[in-house]
Amino acid sequence: MSIIELHELSKTFYVGFRRKQVDAVKSVSFKVEPGEIFGLIGPNGAGKTTTIKMLTGLIKPTAGSMKLMGYEGFDRRCSQKLGYLPEISYYYESLTAAEILDFYAKLYGIKKDRQKIVDYWLERVGMTHARNKRLGQFSKGMQQRIGLAQALIGDPDLVILDEPQSGLDPIGTREVKELVEKLASGGMTVLLTSHQLFDVQDICSRVAVVSEGRQVGGGTVAEIVANAKDKRH
Repeated sequence: MSIIELHELSKTFYVGFRRKQVDAVKSVSFKVEPGEIFGLIGPNGAGKTTTIKMLTGLIKPTAGSMKLMGYEGFDRRCSQKLGYLPEISYYYESLTAAEILDFYAKLYGIKKDRQKIVDYWLERVGMTHARNKRLGQFSKGMQQRIGLAQALIGDPDLVILDEPQSGLDPIGTREVKELVEKLASGGMTVLLTSHQLFDVQDICSRVAVVSEGRQVGGGTVAEIVANAKDKRH
């Protein structure tokens, strides 16, 4: 059973006083298999985040269908098995790193050994040193690391990471890649987005490429690169 199945998924918005039609996502189709690291690639404004929001139940599709963990559409039974890092994260700036992760652990219903779990994920994302530092003092990269920890603290079956390398320096980028690979080797399924193929080409088994809301390619990274070279010649 595929963890994610999208079939011609589409989303249309109507904006402004004149209700102008904006087709944010147009007939996107792909599957993500258990334990796979799958990339959704495209430039800014391509429809990646809108697709993610449909997958996580934040907005409803206009057309098409999707299955998440075997359930039609977004089913609330998926919530406890799903971790999500949005492209732009907002946190209570007065809380410390440990306090915000404890807050999310409570939302997941974690009661036993909660502080041990918080400390474990702080260590995994390289933030043990900032355990008692308030989030309002964090850099963008530090916030991104805490965002990764909150997405993973419930030990989900599927984690969706929207631009997880945003704001990270080269060392942080490498560490995120290594963490994602370890998660997948442990059986977790990872869907991540990026606007650069080279950011994910060494960790994703397959990718879907979107532009202006439409899916314009898909397959293994080697196939995508080969197709791009053929078009240049």
